[in-house]
Amino acid sequence: MKNDPRRRELANYHWSAAMETRFADMDVNGHLNNVAIARFFEETRIRFNWALFAGALEGRPRFLVGHVAVDYLAEGRYPAPVTMAYALAEIGRSSFRSAKAMFQDGRCIALCDTVLVHRGESGAAPLPEALRERLEPLLLKG
Repeated sequence: MKNDPRRRELANYHWSAAMETRFADMDVNGHLNNVAIARFFEETRIRFNWALFAGALEGRPRFLVGHVAVDYLAEGRYPAPVTMAYALAEIGRSSFRSAKAMFQDGRCIALCDTVLVHRGESGAAPLPEALRERLEPLLLKG
């Protein structure tokens, strides 16, 4: 993930949102702590998926988080806001991998990949074709 130069450019993502940092997000050294960074990535995933599925609960696909990985690239600081970015890195048979990035003052300070597994009645299920068609335009640019 951190070796892909496309991941460090905000313009390569399809969705972004500014988020305020909080005093409680700091560690004893005044940096954004790793738990806060993970929380920002989780909030980004939720906001993006909420927008993608327009908040609908009925009939929306159900996903389970199968894997999460975070690369910390540089220190983040309070009180500067962060810009969170989201795109898709890969679409599989029954899952997709999201590519998220955290930017502060124009610099990429962290990356996160999350695998979301499409859930059927008895476990992982193939992504419906209509969902796949909705996801494909969201692949990381560049």
